[in-house]
Amino acid sequence: MNYTQVSYLTLAAYFDTRALKYLFFMILTLLYILIICTNVLLIVIICMNRSLHEPMYLFLCSLFVNELYGSTGLFPFLLLQILSDIHTVSVHFCFLQIYCVYSYACVEFFNLAIMSYDRYLAICYPLQYNTRMTFNKVAVLIAVTWLTAFLVVVGTVSLTSSLQLCGNIIDNVYCVNYSVVKLACSDTTVNNIYGLLVTAFSVFCPLILILYTYMKILKVCFSGSKQTRQKAVSTCTPHLASLINFSFGVCFEVLQSRFHMSSVPNVLHIFLSLYFLTCQPLFNPVMYGLKMSKIHNICKNRFV
Repeated sequence: MNYTQVSYLTLAAYFDTRALKYLFFMILTLLYILIICTNVLLIVIICMNRSLHEPMYLFLCSLFVNELYGSTGLFPFLLLQILSDIHTVSVHFCFLQIYCVYSYACVEFFNLAIMSYDRYLAICYPLQYNTRMTFNKVAVLIAVTWLTAFLVVVGTVSLTSSLQLCGNIIDNVYCVNYSVVKLACSDTTVNNIYGLLVTAFSVFCPLILILYTYMKILKVCFSGSKQTRQKAVSTCTPHLASLINFSFGVCFEVLQSRFHMSSVPNVLHIFLSLYFLTCQPLFNPVMYGLKMSKIHNICKNRFV
């Protein structure tokens, strides 16, 4: 068995911001607090109100829990690094962060996929919806979403941790799996093949399912009544906005980790690499809180 030769990795994307580091620290702290408050608020509202104990809102609850999980895998670490003068991280903690970030991304795509399937059943088969989407089925879908994501990423981290590392510099502000793989002086063919298979399974499979369900939804909307179209727009708009926002962030992260991005300004490179981990956890609760009428009305009655 091969063991890593280095015990610490250096995060080279950080640059000297002098006194501005305290401003960045405050901005990110406030963002993290806002993410926690908005997601916890909506989780509590869904759990405490029986009128929201429906499949769509239970899937939303799973989504909000994932936002808390993903942001917690990044923000505390990022805040410590901003205040630190030496930007290093232990190899073991790096693998833990990779596990958290990648499992968060997998759960997000899987969750968005089952939410599109739920909307497909509700709009295309409204009379059979309650028999097709039972509470037990919802619980199984949510459990399978999380368990599958965790198991898939275990394989990724296990393969990377078995590599013999000959370098210790990562050109990023947090740990990225492919950046660690590139430090290996042993053969990485298995890692690359597994990485491509995981990307296909956790990204393209959910996207294909989402595309299929929305094609069916659009077909019903064009041939259905005005009420059907209004229902589709009100429930699908936030879902599509969330999917596009998250896909954009993940797409850039994949591109910048696989290709040379020296032409991109460092500040823009950092912002875009952090986008799907910082903006998505706030984007979802705000979008669904404003667009979903039941949630919006309950929030309005409680706090206004």
